[in-house]
Amino acid sequence: MNKIDKIISKQEQNLMTPESVLNDLLEGNKRFFEDRLESRNYTAQIISATSGQYPKAIVLSCVDSRVPVETVFDQGIGDIFVSRVAGNFVNTDILGSMEYACKVAGSKLVFVLGHEKCGAVSSACDHVELGNITSMLKNIKPAINQTETDGERSSKNLAYLEAVVEKNVQLNVERIRAESPILNSLEEMGEIMIVGGVYSLETGEIIMLA
Repeated sequence: MNKIDKIISKQEQNLMTPESVLNDLLEGNKRFFEDRLESRNYTAQIISATSGQYPKAIVLSCVDSRVPVETVFDQGIGDIFVSRVAGNFVNTDILGSMEYACKVAGSKLVFVLGHEKCGAVSSACDHVELGNITSMLKNIKPAINQTETDGERSSKNLAYLEAVVEKNVQLNVERIRAESPILNSLEEMGEIMIVGGVYSLETGEIIMLA
C-alpha cells in the first residue's frame, strides 16, 4: 500500500468543493470506525508542509482527549485546521480563526463537532461553578435553555444531556452564520458549507445533524 507522502497543494484545494470536502471527511470517519486508516509517511509530509498549507476544512471541537480530531476523520498533516475549546462553542477568537481558514487560507468547510457524554455540557447542566470554568460554561447555557425534557434537568438524565449536546452544536452553527458576515457570505455564495455533527464515543461514528 502506498503511503500518503505530500500535503494538499493549492491546485488540489482549488478543485475541491464544500460537498466533496464534507464527503471526504465522512469517508475518513468511516475508515476510522472500521479500523482501516490510510497509511501516511509523516516524515515526508513534514518536509512537504514547509512550503505552505492549504487545508480543506476547519473543525471546531471540544478539548476532550477521547476525540482526536485528525484521527477520527482520518486526516493527516496539512489536511484540516482544528480549533478546540471545552464545549465546542464559538467566540470572537474562534470566529476569527474560522474566517482566516476560509477567507484567507481557502478552506471549503466549517464543521462544528460535538460528542456524546461531553463533560463541559454535563457541568453546564449541573451548574458547576469553579474558577474560570464558571464563565466558560455560560457559553453552553443557551443550549440548556432551549432544550426541553420531561425528566430531570441534569447530567443524570442521559437523554436530556445528549439533547443538550446536539442543541449546542446546532446553536453554534447558527451563531457562526449570525456573527460572522464573512463566513455567512461565503456560504451564501456556495464557496463554503457550515455544518455540525456529534461523535459517538461508543462507535467512533460521527452523526450529522440536520
